[in-house]
Amino acid sequence: MQVGTAESEPGELVTGWLDATDLPTGAPERLPVLVAEGEDGGEGPTLWITAAIHGNEATGLAVAQDVMTDDLPSEIRGTVVCLPTLNPAGLRRNARTSYYDDEDPNRYFPDADDESARPPSVQQLIDERIYEAFADSADALVDLHTAHVGSVPFLIRDRVLYGERRSEDEARDLADDLQALVTAFGLPVVNEYAAEEYTEQRLQRSTAGAALNEAGIPAFTAELGGHEVVEERVREAGVAGLRNVMRELGVLAGDPASDAVGFEPPVDFPVKRAVHPHTDAPGVVRHRVEAGDVVAEGDVIADVCTPHGDRKTSVQTDHDGYVLGRTPGVAAYENDALASLAVRDDGDLVVARDSEQSSTGNASEPDASNGRT
Repeated sequence: MQVGTAESEPGELVTGWLDATDLPTGAPERLPVLVAEGEDGGEGPTLWITAAIHGNEATGLAVAQDVMTDDLPSEIRGTVVCLPTLNPAGLRRNARTSYYDDEDPNRYFPDADDESARPPSVQQLIDERIYEAFADSADALVDLHTAHVGSVPFLIRDRVLYGERRSEDEARDLADDLQALVTAFGLPVVNEYAAEEYTEQRLQRSTAGAALNEAGIPAFTAELGGHEVVEERVREAGVAGLRNVMRELGVLAGDPASDAVGFEPPVDFPVKRAVHPHTDAPGVVRHRVEAGDVVAEGDVIADVCTPHGDRKTSVQTDHDGYVLGRTPGVAAYENDALASLAVRDDGDLVVARDSEQSSTGNASEPDASNGRT
């Protein structure tokens, strides 16, 4: 297998570069590539690992680096391809976005149902080149991110869309493959938004969303705690989770180690992501909850105060679930979100895509998350 300048060798871990675009200064923008090939010459499944499309998501980058050990080729059957940073421009300045257009780089992967009459931006061209690199070779893909400051780690499982691209039966088979992978990884699983909000937020054009719903590759996003610094316990869990995925795929021998990751969901019902609740009063936010806290409908998530410290209002949740993370900062404007929650989900994981509900080529207003979205 060749990815950019990295050409795999049986029993070897090789490194190289994937050219993404040329910079105005004349140098190429390159993505680092690592390829581990088993001693069988790659006869087996191929797992792709991508990370740090948001440049300040440090734990994801560290996990991607640390899972690709010199010993890995001697352990595996098949191939593991790793791109530890998809956004070197963001990495250079320790920022979520690049300096190409300062928009979310995780919204421009291909989607045939979400096209624009405008020429593609440089970020869209970069994402398309990354997509082309994995679309024809990956049997599964794991995209590594982090979420809010202080966030608990969790996995995002996308809805599987059916329609013109695949039948409902094909979508359910793909959803079953995806279920096996997220279960193997071992972190708490949070379902993605319902289908209409999913496409409204252009999440089908994220790395994992495009791999899943455009290319038909079982893929998911791992949100590995908070951003900016490497969280050591979560880093260890991320490496263990990826090795569990390799076992589920048959890349590594044996069964997934269910106790290797060490994080359990705090509720026993299925949940989905919700940017919630919002405040209708501007002011200074004083949270009453922390990441990981279980909440019930009617519980107060935060008080909103005047600059002098007098309470203006208390903001409640409308859902049962738990707190994934709190919105950073304390200054809130009208209708600002105050937290990211995992709330009860009674919806289907396989849903029809209504093309009339999909967004157009211009990016929609981003939500309040600091992770994948």
